[in-house]
Amino acid sequence: VREPRRALSTLHLISIACQVADGMTYLEEQHIVHRDLAARNILVGDNLTCKIADFGLARLLKDDIYSTSGSTKIPVKWTAPEVANYRTYSLKSDVWSYGILLYEVFTHGQTPYEGMTNQETIQQIIMGYRLPRPSTCPPEIYIIMLECWKGNTEERPTFLALREKLCSIYRRVHNSLS
Repeated sequence: VREPRRALSTLHLISIACQVADGMTYLEEQHIVHRDLAARNILVGDNLTCKIADFGLARLLKDDIYSTSGSTKIPVKWTAPEVANYRTYSLKSDVWSYGILLYEVFTHGQTPYEGMTNQETIQQIIMGYRLPRPSTCPPEIYIIMLECWKGNTEERPTFLALREKLCSIYRRVHNSLS
């Protein structure tokens, strides 16, 4: 994603977003929370085929929520506020992380909340701050990011809904280029 000599088009970036949403839809259907969804954990192969990787923190949800002790290290800048504050994970906390992954994709690998400490990041999010729209990001994709970053977990979309929206955008953009 970061290599300028092989710049990826907006269509390529949307394809990556669709593929990750598709993989996360499968995990959602299996009631598995990934807990470390980030661009660094997406394997990219030939023809930009994307696969979700690093299931070291993944857990099967028995009651739609998974709680941890304070000793578990978490990637704060990719983590939903309910996880940072209460250590409770759900499929919707993965949706928050997916929004951060979209930011990474559409900034070609920029670190989220650059220049902020983990503590500053948590404080800013609690006060309502959200990452700005990347310059290469279509407004409709940024709206999806903002939906992923809703403070109320119930207001965040499912991965199935995200996949449907993103793949619809992909088809529309692809058809407009044909």
